[in-house]
Amino acid sequence: MRQTAKSISTLPVIDMAPLFRREDTAGRAGVAKEIEAACRASGFFYVTGHSVGDQTLTDLDAASRRFFALPEETKLRIPMSQGGRAWRGFFPLGGELTSGRPDGKEGLYFGSELPADHPRVTAGWPLHGANLWPAEVPELRPAVETYMAATVRAAHHLIEGVALSLGLAADYFNRHYTADPTVLFRIFHYPPTPPSDDGEENWGVGEHSDYGLLTLLAQDQHGGLQVKTPDGWIAAPPLPGTLVCNIGDMLDRLTGGWYRSTPHRVKNVSGQERLSFPLFFDPDFAADMKPLPPEAMKGDGGDAPRWDGADLQAFEGTYGDYLLSKVSKVFPALGGEVL
Repeated sequence: MRQTAKSISTLPVIDMAPLFRREDTAGRAGVAKEIEAACRASGFFYVTGHSVGDQTLTDLDAASRRFFALPEETKLRIPMSQGGRAWRGFFPLGGELTSGRPDGKEGLYFGSELPADHPRVTAGWPLHGANLWPAEVPELRPAVETYMAATVRAAHHLIEGVALSLGLAADYFNRHYTADPTVLFRIFHYPPTPPSDDGEENWGVGEHSDYGLLTLLAQDQHGGLQVKTPDGWIAAPPLPGTLVCNIGDMLDRLTGGWYRSTPHRVKNVSGQERLSFPLFFDPDFAADMKPLPPEAMKGDGGDAPRWDGADLQAFEGTYGDYLLSKVSKVFPALGGEVL
């Protein structure tokens, strides 16, 4: 059962710096307890001490704004259709669906950069391959690659904290799921949300949960992220020096619902252009998604149905199986063509 003794109005802030110091047993144990409390209460928290530098974020923001300021016909020189099975590139406003409804955002999809002769690429594995880079903004590639490397490093340490929070060895996830993680990175651009013309709320991204293990999100100063807690929807505004972390469906699956993947949504009400930078740190595409050892399986699948009616505990197969079943609904036309 999820913790509801305290009313949740703000998300906790966790200093994850001790997770970078393997000799700091007491500090790591303390962080693990904070992670457990946050994952049980809402599945969302902020992290400091993540080692992603301010200049790294500044460079990424500046290069991203320059790209999204380009004419749409220029941005469409690197469309997702060109990325093919690697599922990379640009999509225009309304080009991505959440729960069947177009989102109020445009974006760029990236992932781990793999050469053409990589075995998974030559075998035609979906979501594996090379990124597409805009020739008009050459500084975007180093900005993205620097940010991704720093954030993936933080995620590797953070998943150690998750393992410790479940009473497992710190390297449990690395040994079984994340030695070769599925890493997907997005840059989303949200124009100001227009008034609704059909009686439905216009969302930058509608209600959804993430698919994998952990999401680490950098936001610009404008905010717009909302999180569904046991007490209702709350805002998760940007806090200087932090990243937002949330857990995904497969961590929910692995823990038997002890940690629940949490619905969230985005609405840009700032009246300004908004950027966000989510990085998804997920299991190896080929990893078999079996539950954790019995000592870590404290949940029984939860005592309430999920927001989408799905039964994660009934899922069997690899992480790639689950991921492909989801992404084909986000881009139906592209999914039918390349998956």
